[in-house]
Amino acid sequence: MLKRLIIIAIISCFSTTICSAENKSRIRGTEFQAPKIVVLPFEIYASENISYLQTKIPEVIGNYMKQEGAVVVEADKVKISRPRSLSKHDIRKIGIRNGADYVIWGSLTRIGQKFSLDSNMMDTLNREPISAFFVEGESIENLPVTVKKLASEFGIKIFKREKVARVLVTGNRRIETDAIKRMIKTKPGNAYLAKSLSEDLKAVYSMGYFDDIRIEARETREGKIITFRVQEKSTLRHIRIKGNKIFEDKEIRDALDIKTGQTLNVFRIQSNIQRIESLYKDKNYHNVSIAYDIRQLDNNQADLEFVIEEGKKIRIKEIAFAGISAYSDKELKKVMKTSEKGFWSWLTSSGEFNSEELEQDVVRLSAFYRNNGYAQARIGEPQVEYREEWIYITIKIDEGPQFKIGKVDIGGDLVLSREELIKPLKITKEPLYNEDVLRNDVLLLADIYADQGYAYANITPRLDKNIAKSTINITYHIEKDKRVYIEKIIISGNTKTRDKIIRRQLKVHEQELYSSRDLKRSVRNLQRLDYFEDVKLNTLKGSSDDRIIIRLDVTEKPTGTFSFGGGYSSVENVFAMASVSQRNLFGRGQILQLKAELGGTTNRYTLSFTEPWLFDIPLSAGFDLYNWERDYDTYDKDSKGGGVRLGYLIYDFTRLYLSYSYDVGDIEIIDRAEAPESIKDMEGENVTSSISTTLRYDSRDKMFNPTEGADHRFTAEYAGLGGDIAFTKYTAELGQYFPLFWGTVGFLHAEGGYVRDDDDGKLPDYERFYLGGMNSLRGFEWRDVSLKEKNEEGETVDVGGYKFVQFNAEFLIPLIKKAGLVGVLFYDTGNVYDKSEDIEFDSLRESAGFGFRWYSPMGPIRIENGYILDPEEGESSSGRWEFTMGGVF
Repeated sequence: MLKRLIIIAIISCFSTTICSAENKSRIRGTEFQAPKIVVLPFEIYASENISYLQTKIPEVIGNYMKQEGAVVVEADKVKISRPRSLSKHDIRKIGIRNGADYVIWGSLTRIGQKFSLDSNMMDTLNREPISAFFVEGESIENLPVTVKKLASEFGIKIFKREKVARVLVTGNRRIETDAIKRMIKTKPGNAYLAKSLSEDLKAVYSMGYFDDIRIEARETREGKIITFRVQEKSTLRHIRIKGNKIFEDKEIRDALDIKTGQTLNVFRIQSNIQRIESLYKDKNYHNVSIAYDIRQLDNNQADLEFVIEEGKKIRIKEIAFAGISAYSDKELKKVMKTSEKGFWSWLTSSGEFNSEELEQDVVRLSAFYRNNGYAQARIGEPQVEYREEWIYITIKIDEGPQFKIGKVDIGGDLVLSREELIKPLKITKEPLYNEDVLRNDVLLLADIYADQGYAYANITPRLDKNIAKSTINITYHIEKDKRVYIEKIIISGNTKTRDKIIRRQLKVHEQELYSSRDLKRSVRNLQRLDYFEDVKLNTLKGSSDDRIIIRLDVTEKPTGTFSFGGGYSSVENVFAMASVSQRNLFGRGQILQLKAELGGTTNRYTLSFTEPWLFDIPLSAGFDLYNWERDYDTYDKDSKGGGVRLGYLIYDFTRLYLSYSYDVGDIEIIDRAEAPESIKDMEGENVTSSISTTLRYDSRDKMFNPTEGADHRFTAEYAGLGGDIAFTKYTAELGQYFPLFWGTVGFLHAEGGYVRDDDDGKLPDYERFYLGGMNSLRGFEWRDVSLKEKNEEGETVDVGGYKFVQFNAEFLIPLIKKAGLVGVLFYDTGNVYDKSEDIEFDSLRESAGFGFRWYSPMGPIRIENGYILDPEEGESSSGRWEFTMGGVF
């Protein structure tokens, strides 16, 4: 049954297509009387029931004959079931009775998959059949094509047409004959029709490969031999470009899609002219004119030359606004990035036209109006007009009324009280309607609901505009949907870092209630690790409506670092630092570092190791070993020692550290007259055994170039657990980063310390406080801010302070955000004090300056120049550069 329906559909579709032709025909411009035809039902001989073809086959033959120009007697006028049982006399009578010139009858025989069509056609003016026809086919699905072939044979006889015996193609060299014949619909055995050949001519020409095509027909005994004589287009040998100054030849050739060796095609040449024009117009050369010249060569080849007249660059002369009253042209132009040509256009590119940028300006203008109360403002499509060497832009604006904020309410499914939900909304503090604030409040409410597990809460702000009062009442309608649980956490992209190292930073866990706040914190924790270039978070639908899948895609970056730095000072002269470290050893999150510092007065070698999660709990442990040789001008100190340390996460972002260190320092006095008194009695070996504890809060979003967060610490150190040295030291440090405007960041830093000597030991000068250098007061030399005291010889010498305070303020400006390049303006102030001195803020030393910081592929780089604002005798205020650099592997 299915096969039957398919065949009926195919035959019906084929039949309908044929019927669309007119019934009138003309031969050589003379109208003739259309012949009338009767098509009798075909007899069917088959093992299965396909009797429906008895009428379908005549229907298709009849429709084809109508297309050819015959008149077919309607089937319902002739009701004969078995025409082959009729005599020729009876068949002729049927034709005459219906006024037909011809009668067609036949049968279909099917054996297996093969079938055959046997048919006859009688001219009613004669008693004998004039023709017998036989066609066969494979598979009943091919029946429509076979029936059409049979009908074509009838047409040839009735309309006295000639057959096509053969179809030939000549003159082609590069284009294959089979490729051309696929475009020709006229086939051997078809009727010779001028109309069909005309269509074939168009089809072959549309291939685009030929300059000339001629069709010749030659009569033979078998029928017409049709020959398509083609003349191929030339092959492109060279493409030359002339007259271009703005673009190099290569830039223009890269924009072309026509290449040497291809067939020369006029349509493709025109298309490539448009490509070149687009290239110029993108650079605002809208008056560019491009012509082409073809030079014919031997062997059917040709050279193509594009001749370019670039014209002058067109810039924007005027941007005008129509329909505005609330704001001036100047105020609106400040909102746009597209600008008019200015005096400094050669430097700033003002007046450059960019259609995509102009589209974005429409969005910016719309946002500007909607963020200033004009909730119904409409910005029209910019009208761009080119006049000679200038561009004129007109933007139509329908401002509408300015709306104030009316009542703000929340309705729907409330997870907290109405007051608790309204309180954090910023729109309540806005005097005018502001779409950005409204959008941010929606996100804020979404986060509140997501923290309660409603990850799919739908929050819709409904605006009720009171035109008379020019107010908008806002109601946030909330549909909380179902509470959502985390079904699965999928981590991908980590080829080195182990899953465990990533998962221990997550604040969300599988099978727990979804929390947006904890999820954001998890991403921030991963970013703080500084193992990844990028951390992408996606949430996917789980196995049910109340399940969610969290997918974390991380992009790892090198965590091994080779860093070096250097500088110049009157103390160190030229100094250098190099270190090799791995912050993610074997993908376990362990830190191993070997560091060397070499200078005119200092040589220091350090080896350190840290395990951040000992026993898989947030307990860090590590050790340090060092060898430190230091020349303090008046004495040398050679230290060897080490220490162990522990740290534990006691609260969010907060760690408590405990460490023990042991140092053996060998002191050699170089200039006893200039040496501090606290050092003179320490010549030889001195042992320092100390314990210290640090409480640190660090919520910075990044370790280098952070944009927000804090870094605070308090440290207490006690030396005197045996050994020769005994002191107690306290230091405290506060640091806060906060985002400002336009992506800039502010940083405020304060630090102070106090040290006292104990009765049972010594306090060496190198454990006291000095300021000056890259990490304290920039512009001053290293350890340049100190106290002065007279020694036993009556000489004035530099000594460290018992107290110090230091304040730093920085303004960080992103210069190239993607590259991590940041500019910095800074102000530093601070001083050191004796044990008996009070800290007086009017005695603080001051410096200011600027610099650059770059998180380069080689690692962090700092270059900063500080100027002393209150220079004393012997100090320079001309500025002092310092730098540090690093590299990664």
